[in-house]
Amino acid sequence: MTRITLNGSSVLHNGGFPYSATVSAGPLLFTAGISPLDDEGVVVAANDVVGQTRRCLENLSALLAERGATTADLAKLTIYVAEHLQADLAVAWDAVVAELGESVPPAMMVGVTVLPYDEQVVEIDAVAALPA
Repeated sequence: MTRITLNGSSVLHNGGFPYSATVSAGPLLFTAGISPLDDEGVVVAANDVVGQTRRCLENLSALLAERGATTADLAKLTIYVAEHLQADLAVAWDAVVAELGESVPPAMMVGVTVLPYDEQVVEIDAVAALPA
């Protein structure tokens, strides 16, 4: 059972997403940036915001599973998008919602200039509450 409670707000605009997450006592996992790499370290879906968002989430899910957790245990996401249009942030957000559904945690979308790998346009980092 997850230790995460997603919270809306009675005073902020109802944007259809949680503004915060409450985590009961127990271990937390803080990730480094999760890149859209395959098992050989090659960027998947070169320059494709949706494809790379999906691959980052797949890689994140694998990392969580290694620690006994799932995406339902996510307390916070930060999604970095290296594209020139604000619309690309919305495209990445739509991909996150499509992949995570009801378990989308509080998240921050950040437009950046460049990411570590050639043809990389998305990177995700996360905080998760590991099962106690």
